[in-house]
Amino acid sequence: MTLKDINKKTYRSKLNQVIVGFIITLAILAIAFGAILIAIFADPLALDTLANATTASAEQGSNFRYNFLGVILALLACAAILQQLKNTPFFNEIYYVWQLKQIQNIIYRRLKKIKQASVNGDEKALIVLKFYYASLKQLYNLDDNTLTMSSLEADIVLLDQLIIEHGKEISTEQFTKVLLSSYK
Repeated sequence: MTLKDINKKTYRSKLNQVIVGFIITLAILAIAFGAILIAIFADPLALDTLANATTASAEQGSNFRYNFLGVILALLACAAILQQLKNTPFFNEIYYVWQLKQIQNIIYRRLKKIKQASVNGDEKALIVLKFYYASLKQLYNLDDNTLTMSSLEADIVLLDQLIIEHGKEISTEQFTKVLLSSYK
């Protein structure tokens, strides 16, 4: 994976639109699926007694499983919709960041071994760390995470010194996911 330049304003705008759209769609579908399931499967006697105000509170709990199933179905429907839309031009920035965060998660889980190997001058480890720190910096800038930026900058300086010490030529373009298989 290569790092891409992402317009922060465009990314944030599109992400906010997707989040709002997801929440609205989830709410509408959950209510619709819940109502349909209740209409199809609920006990007809319980539905008749719902009109009675005195027994309404006791009977509402009996439809919880249908409402819950409606929420689950709505989540599945929203996931399917997002799966179909993720490769559209509108989702380019959002999907790129999602993929980048997945790779960062994999690297983070193996970070201790990668750092140990980098101290010994392992070129693969140095490439992975160079990519990891550069991608973190990009995401921190996109998400306005300035609190940890100074710590990250210090890590980048240390890594650059380590690369110079070992006489390596390292860039983020050299990174591939295959490099991570050495550090399980």
